Amino acid sequence: MEEPEGDNLSDTAHLISHLPDYSIDEQCPPLERRSPLSCLLWSTAVATINVFVFIVNFTLLVVVFGLVLLPTIVIIYFGFKCHSRVLHSNASYCQHLLDDNSSSALIILGFVIMSPLIIVAMAIYCGLSRRLHLFLLFQPFKRAKYQGLQWKGTRGAGHGWCCSEDSFKAWV
Repeated sequence: MEEPEGDNLSDTAHLISHLPDYSIDEQCPPLERRSPLSCLLWSTAVATINVFVFIVNFTLLVVVFGLVLLPTIVIIYFGFKCHSRVLHSNASYCQHLLDDNSSSALIILGFVIMSPLIIVAMAIYCGLSRRLHLFLLFQPFKRAKYQGLQWKGTRGAGHGWCCSEDSFKAWV
């Protein structure tokens, strides 16, 4: 292997003396600690915000999965309801339309179509949570300990822990 010669280097290679620090903490202004009472109050506020965001996320998850999986839930329900060895209902549709073989077919069909519908529900939920930025609303408990931190997850200047988006650059 040959060592690179000075002529083979790019024009800007000699301008880079060293790589910048990878630590974001060194690029932020020094943080001031809160008093113990203020820290307790802010911890309660941050925990309340995080619980509220979790409830919103969980509610959205239940609604999306409930709506997408509704057809398979209905199919499996009627399959079990009309089967003679499970719930054997006396409803007219169970006696006239569904026998044990068709009830078994409904149960099998419901479980077969459940897998693709779960994938569809997960894709819809992930797309909604990404579009609504729901996971960016969770606040770190570092906000309760130190003063002067910006809200995490907001757009524009002040994005991130304490530095603006323009002041933080990472080497990849």
